[in-house]
Amino acid sequence: MYPYQDATLPIDQRVEDLLTRLPLEDKAGLMFQPMTGVGNLDAPNLFGSPSTREFLDRRINHANILFARSAREIAEWHNAVQAEALRHPLGIPVTISTDPRHHFTDNPATALVAGPFSQWPEPLGFAAIGDADLVARFADVVRREYLAVGIRTALHPQIDLATEPRWARQSSTFGEDADLTARLGVAYIRGLQGEQVGPESVSAMAKHFPGGGAQKDGEDPHFPYGREQVYPGGRFDYHLEPFRAAIAAGVSQLMPYYGMPIGTEHEEVGFGFNRSVLTDLLRDRLGFDGIVCTDWGILSNTCWGVEHLSYEQRMLKALDAGVDQFGGEWRTDVLVGLVTAGAVTEERLDTSVRRLLREKFRLGLFDKPYVDADRADTVVGTATARADGLAAQAAAHTLLINAADGPARLPLGSGLRIYAEGYTAADLGARATLVESPAEADVALLRLHAPYEQRGEAGSVESFFRAGSLAFPADEILRIRAICATVPTVVSVYLDRPAILAEIADAAASLVVNFGAAPEASVQVLFGEAEPLGTLPFDLPSSMAAVEASRPDVPFDTADPTFRFGDGLRYLSWTPSAAPPPVAAAAAAPTGRYDLTTTTFGTLLDDPDARGIIVRHVPELPEHPLIDLARGLPFTAVLDLASGQLDTGTAAALKADLATL
Repeated sequence: MYPYQDATLPIDQRVEDLLTRLPLEDKAGLMFQPMTGVGNLDAPNLFGSPSTREFLDRRINHANILFARSAREIAEWHNAVQAEALRHPLGIPVTISTDPRHHFTDNPATALVAGPFSQWPEPLGFAAIGDADLVARFADVVRREYLAVGIRTALHPQIDLATEPRWARQSSTFGEDADLTARLGVAYIRGLQGEQVGPESVSAMAKHFPGGGAQKDGEDPHFPYGREQVYPGGRFDYHLEPFRAAIAAGVSQLMPYYGMPIGTEHEEVGFGFNRSVLTDLLRDRLGFDGIVCTDWGILSNTCWGVEHLSYEQRMLKALDAGVDQFGGEWRTDVLVGLVTAGAVTEERLDTSVRRLLREKFRLGLFDKPYVDADRADTVVGTATARADGLAAQAAAHTLLINAADGPARLPLGSGLRIYAEGYTAADLGARATLVESPAEADVALLRLHAPYEQRGEAGSVESFFRAGSLAFPADEILRIRAICATVPTVVSVYLDRPAILAEIADAAASLVVNFGAAPEASVQVLFGEAEPLGTLPFDLPSSMAAVEASRPDVPFDTADPTFRFGDGLRYLSWTPSAAPPPVAAAAAAPTGRYDLTTTTFGTLLDDPDARGIIVRHVPELPEHPLIDLARGLPFTAVLDLASGQLDTGTAAALKADLATL
């Protein structure tokens, strides 16, 4: 036994012993964290990257997983990966990471990674509730579910401040208030890690240092047109406040954002290449000595400010800036070549490798690399966790207007005739009777999404970023107001960004917003089975002119907002009403070859007849960049991935033709 394999020795001693034994190739491998699929170790990965087995042969032992069908599948794959890694001479275990998986979302691209995990509101919803203890309990559920399948690093929380109302990534933040974000971010980190990182911890990688919210024109730096972060209000330090709190709380890892600061004291290059940000500010001034992992693909794709440099030169600049690991990259041979050529010293690699090894030892991966796959399905997505998640989704609803009286006053009474958009008869159950038109109804229920401008080609990554104008189209406003003029109307809006609701608020009898809620949670709130406990985590601007005139780095900076941060009403003298008994399901009609609500998309693709029908109606769908990861999803769920580009007639015709098989 080597000293590094002796669990009784101090971690620092184990790290130093292993470091002396590592060949250059193993050191380089530790400094990469690519994306990988769950399943066949020999299957090619996304975007032309090598298979998982090839990653392991390159001595890469950190990996970011995407979609998986079940907890057991992830756990079994994790164990297979560990077994393969441990065949290598020094037996360095693999650290598996993931983006957030526990939030209900109406964005199908984001929902794709949820898989078997319990579903809670998006972070904006936790900000609406504002309860740090609830966030800590949620993070503890995340921790337990991740541990059960072998995920040991959370690429979250996202503690950026949503100060630019148009920014597409606000739903994963805690809003635009620095104090609230710091308080909830600390609770999240402690729920994942505990007071210090140990064998029962999930390591938290908070993002995106030094704050990703001050986006010029609200555009996101995943794309060239959004690469600039600007600070016309001089509030760069305001965006640091949640990170100061996270560092004080012991956050183990940080991820800098893609963006490049404009008009500040710092070099105008992406934060992952920015020495004055990562070394002078983060390491020297703030005292952070944890792991710095770049955002994904900054060497090969989102290399803002250093586009003119070669791949090798970008790698050198990032190393000089102070990064420890390259997210989304896998070209270990380039790093080995740079050391061999004398462009970077092996001692520089050792500085980062120490941090990366120490984290593996702290997590107990060397001493217990495997998980109990038989137990995974019993831990992940338990009935209790799902019920708690649904209750939190309901509690995060924020009541902004409540009718003074009449049928649209919330909570709604029973026995009403309801015209509904976005709710089905199954959603409402025995609570009400659905009617076909507003004219027939006692009350209308409209379930809306915050508006956005469609970007990018159908099926592209860009197409899933909900960006651009926050205003509903004029014809949609006219349509909504016409319904409101016909019948008292309750409007429920999902806010992944602060939508402009002024013209809807003027017409609706009651107005409620949510931050990621299943129809079941929404209906519970509307009918008084649960109470809306949220308050707004950001201002809701009054117009696009006010948004465009605001300063991206300054919180609460739009003129005369329709609703303010902290607004939120309560039900008066509320006692929970009982949920009605479930409506008995009708007997299923005979079907053809497939039940499209349960048959996986992969099954249909593997059937030449079904694939031909899909290609005829939606030729781009089989080539969608996430389809390989979605083969285990029900067909109807995958169809939602194309919902932004697919008209309802085409979707209906596709389903009808598949039903004839």
